[in-house]
Amino acid sequence: MNYSTRFYATVFPRRRLTTWVGRRLETLHKDKLRLLRSAIPFVLVLCFPLLLNAQSAVSPGKFIVEPPTLLNLGFEWYIHGDDNRNATVKVAYRIAGSDGEWKNGMPLLRIGGEHIERAGIDYTTPAMFAGSILDLTENTAYEARFILEDPDGVEGEAVKVVTVSTHAEPKAAEGGRVRHVYPQYYTGEKEEPHYPGLVSAYGGSTNTKGDWNVVAEDKVQPGDIIKIHGGLYQGNLLNYPDWHNIPFDGTYFFTAKGTAERPIVIEAAGDGEVIFDGAGAAILFNVMATDHHIFQGLTFRNVGRVFEAGRKHLAGASNLTIRNCRFENVGEGIVTEYAGSKNFLIQDNVLIGRDDRYRLYGWQAHREGLIPYGTHLLDSYYGIKVYGSGHVIAYNSIAFFHDAIGISTYGTPEKEQELKAVSIDIYNNDLHLLVDDFIEADGGVHNIRVMRNRGVNSAGSGISAQPVFGGPAYYIRNVLYHIVRGALKIHGGVPGLIAYHNTFIAENNAGGGHPNSNYRNNLFLGADGPTVIAAFPYTTAYSVADYNGYRTNRGARSPANQYRWLTPGGEWQEFATLTDLRKASGLEAHGILVDYDIFENLNMPIKAPGEDVPGPVYHSVDLNFKLNPKGKAVDAGVLIPNVNDDFNGNAPDLGALEVGLPEPIYGARSQIHNQPFYR
Repeated sequence: MNYSTRFYATVFPRRRLTTWVGRRLETLHKDKLRLLRSAIPFVLVLCFPLLLNAQSAVSPGKFIVEPPTLLNLGFEWYIHGDDNRNATVKVAYRIAGSDGEWKNGMPLLRIGGEHIERAGIDYTTPAMFAGSILDLTENTAYEARFILEDPDGVEGEAVKVVTVSTHAEPKAAEGGRVRHVYPQYYTGEKEEPHYPGLVSAYGGSTNTKGDWNVVAEDKVQPGDIIKIHGGLYQGNLLNYPDWHNIPFDGTYFFTAKGTAERPIVIEAAGDGEVIFDGAGAAILFNVMATDHHIFQGLTFRNVGRVFEAGRKHLAGASNLTIRNCRFENVGEGIVTEYAGSKNFLIQDNVLIGRDDRYRLYGWQAHREGLIPYGTHLLDSYYGIKVYGSGHVIAYNSIAFFHDAIGISTYGTPEKEQELKAVSIDIYNNDLHLLVDDFIEADGGVHNIRVMRNRGVNSAGSGISAQPVFGGPAYYIRNVLYHIVRGALKIHGGVPGLIAYHNTFIAENNAGGGHPNSNYRNNLFLGADGPTVIAAFPYTTAYSVADYNGYRTNRGARSPANQYRWLTPGGEWQEFATLTDLRKASGLEAHGILVDYDIFENLNMPIKAPGEDVPGPVYHSVDLNFKLNPKGKAVDAGVLIPNVNDDFNGNAPDLGALEVGLPEPIYGARSQIHNQPFYR
């Protein structure tokens, strides 16, 4: 490429050279290079208006529909131009074929140019829009309309209309073969065909002891159902001809492939509790090679990791459903870190870890000698951890782990669209007594949706994002109470956080700078600890904080240490009042001060939790997060389409629970509903 061509490619990237000056530049010979260089300032002056228009106008690029979930749809729209970031994308939706009125959705989030640097990661977000349509109906087709607008002009197709269906919950196929498994010492009448253990039933061989333990003469086929009858299933790991055929490692390996219409089902038969006891094995069920499997109604206990569902760069399951199961005394519940894992449904389970049940320990507990290694702290790690796309983690009750739910801290996202962590739903979970965080969105890329979860007692942070690679990461209507390190953990320049309608009984003292964030209609009420009630480490002018409610933190280091703001110059400033913050930063034009009297009957935690001594433990069934109908938080919010359209009164209320609307269900929906941690 000669000099003139390089110049053209730099100055006119996406335009043909049409001016006389441009054509003349392309015909200059190499020996006239000196003349060309002297002409560059003249060319720039002539072309400056054209350059401004080319950079400010927007050109639409690739439009992507992410894997749909049961309730939500996610979208990405790549663009060129719009250097002044004034382009927008309006969203509307309706049931396909209804010819009904379009409902407004949240605008897509403008992303691009935000830099993420953490733990060796060096990533800059591409120019694009991304966002979700929330809380739809399962198994329903929707029309979604997107209108790209820019005052500087749109060069290309400005309107996209797509039809996308939400998923249906997986279920067993009709007419599938049924195989029965009974406990080793069962003496009653058995249904046919029956097999001596799950390994035998999965492989279809009735005589698989000893050297024959890997024989699979009639392996399960799509549509098959294995019914496990009530009783204890515990292998003798040191006995190679043991009934269960899992010698030495204690692991069941599943490798078959079902289909969407005909999944392979392994479920309790309904004649008593089915208990798989791992007897101390590291991994119980290895499902990395599976597709379209359903596990439901089972109990697992005494094992390191129950479901090994994926390893990075190796293999991982797809379309895995784990439903209505109970996990007891386990190190980890369900884990995949494989980028190709997709469409998990983890729903209505109870997961009980090994950590301390009676004290809230922080990270410093070991250093203080309060807990020796190998007893409680870190005996359990994640309850659920996933990577990939299209996952739903909903209505689970999780307690006594290091972290309850997380997206794998995977590193720089894969370039292939199908391998990115996008379209992941985490909603209506009940989370109790965690050493670190309730939910970690770390490693997520686009459309991470954390909604309507309840978390009580965390020695770390409430919700973590370190980092999210562009977002949006939606935190909507979550209730968090009694947290050591604050409501939000934000590190690495995390962009794209959208926090709406959360009730945080904790400070927002996030210290890591982050761009492109939007906080509205939240409540932040601390426990008079020696820290700020709210920090605003925004590194971009297009971040927003408004219509939030704050309680003055009476235990702050000084009267001036209530609010912290990261100035455009990169310096922290501290303010004594919300008014002082508003005048200096322009944030919180409609923010208000509140206190605990905004609730019907909710007390401040007894003390601000500390990191070096055990803290008290609260139980969600004893706490009432409903608002006082006459309190200041009522009607103090702002309308957000597709989030609070159903508000009562003159305006939406602040916090997670709108007055007059039913409280969400948190945790497993069964006979143990609302009390999973007392059994």
